[in-house]
Amino acid sequence: MGNEGEGSAATELESTVTVIGPAGTPLSDAKITHVIFDLDGTLIDTESVVTDVSRMLVEKYGKTWTGEGAEDRIGKRPLDGARATVRQYGLPCSGEELLAQTHGLVEERWSQAKALPGALRLLLHLKACGIPMAVASSSPRRNVNIKLSFHAGWTGMLQVLVGGDEVERGKPRPDIFLRAAELLGASPAHCLVVEDAPAGVEAAVAAGMWVLAVPSLPNKAARPLYSAAHQLLPSLLDFQPQQWGLPPFTDWLHGSLAITPWYIKGPVIKGFGRGSKVLGIPTANLPASSFTGHLAEHVCGIYHGWAGLKGRGVFKMVMSVGWNPFFNNTHKTVEPWLLHDFGEDFYDEELRLVVVGYIRPEADFPSLPSLIARIHEDGDIARAALDSPPFAPFKEDPFLSEGHA
Repeated sequence: MGNEGEGSAATELESTVTVIGPAGTPLSDAKITHVIFDLDGTLIDTESVVTDVSRMLVEKYGKTWTGEGAEDRIGKRPLDGARATVRQYGLPCSGEELLAQTHGLVEERWSQAKALPGALRLLLHLKACGIPMAVASSSPRRNVNIKLSFHAGWTGMLQVLVGGDEVERGKPRPDIFLRAAELLGASPAHCLVVEDAPAGVEAAVAAGMWVLAVPSLPNKAARPLYSAAHQLLPSLLDFQPQQWGLPPFTDWLHGSLAITPWYIKGPVIKGFGRGSKVLGIPTANLPASSFTGHLAEHVCGIYHGWAGLKGRGVFKMVMSVGWNPFFNNTHKTVEPWLLHDFGEDFYDEELRLVVVGYIRPEADFPSLPSLIARIHEDGDIARAALDSPPFAPFKEDPFLSEGHA
């Protein structure tokens, strides 16, 4: 469970939370008065919908979808993205023709696009603090309205909406952000833009605004594409408003954040063999089939919750979700550590997890001892948090014992 979290010394590890700031200027000097959000891939997970449809159409033409070249599609106006797909995969059609095939298939799936982790929490916080907000999306305005309609109350929290068809030039040109600032009555120098795409980051910087990037291209190779951003975060769950001179969140409890519970079950299997042997911390690994459906909805990081084992009881647990930077996993994994000394293995037994809290993002560590120390710190945070509301009642969740004699 090799990652970094709030409250650990900066010298212990290389954080995935990158604070840049122009010429070393503290972010708190930004004097932010307004916040402008991108929509797709920043607030709502519509990017995965577009990817699924694009894969289907590319394969219909007999090509193999690899996902490569996403930086040329994400954040762009729909036609620009379609043209990039045609070019990258050598499709026997025009961008206009591909977009015509794509549109209906994508639109019928918009209702399935979920809010990204931390999005609603941040909108509600900024609204409560009286910070005016806007959405500036490359999507046509009609599409922006439809997508937001599936998220109750969101439109009422946003003072301004701007679609890509309402400006002359799309991202990476600055037009859409300048238009949003104009409608908000805000100075660009006091606007914070929240973006997931390199094109959006470039556009916001060109507009003279401050930029927080939450990349939808999470691999390390894509990191240079976001180098112009003033701050880089793994997810909106890790946003700390006070760093920007905005009122802080007050919902952290015992070093963790309550989340909408998610449920996982499956047989315990042998993992990488490093839990007990390398770390001295036995993890109860689950097969990928048990959790792949959840991983697109939950950011990488360290979580806590409750674990149920047939005939053994319900136990506190802390777990990592992600690639584990220290060990450089090739696949995204879930690695739970049950905070109990069992004294024996329990391979093939069904393990049920109710995940209720988020502790911190993933990060790398300079040494194995620092990784082990941080894992134990995560365990201490989980133990304390799970004894308190709102986490403790989930110990009685029926899911933990369903199907158990």
